[in-house]
Amino acid sequence: GKDMKRMHIAISVENIEKSIVDYNNRLGEVPCVVVPSEYALWRTATINLSIRKDIKNPGKLRHLGVEEEATPKFSETKDVNGIVWESFTEKQQDDEILYYWPHAEFKKRK
Repeated sequence: GKDMKRMHIAISVENIEKSIVDYNNRLGEVPCVVVPSEYALWRTATINLSIRKDIKNPGKLRHLGVEEEATPKFSETKDVNGIVWESFTEKQQDDEILYYWPHAEFKKRK
């Protein structure tokens, strides 16, 4: 519904394809967006998980955040620990993905 929030977790990985297989099994779902060899995104009922290729820093937290439809505009803040938190709607995130990867493959909504 309108009030739903998804926790956003963004991590860096060494291998997108191997990571997709692993996280499909862990989440029980396939990604809703894939950029081959670069990026993937899962949106489950509660989690918004993105992975991005970074062979220098694999397995690191990139940032956290919250996806919720009530967000007026994309924003970024730092928490007391210096971790970046993003706030955005599903559409704002999709638009950002398309900005960086116009060829991103979006899985059709059910």
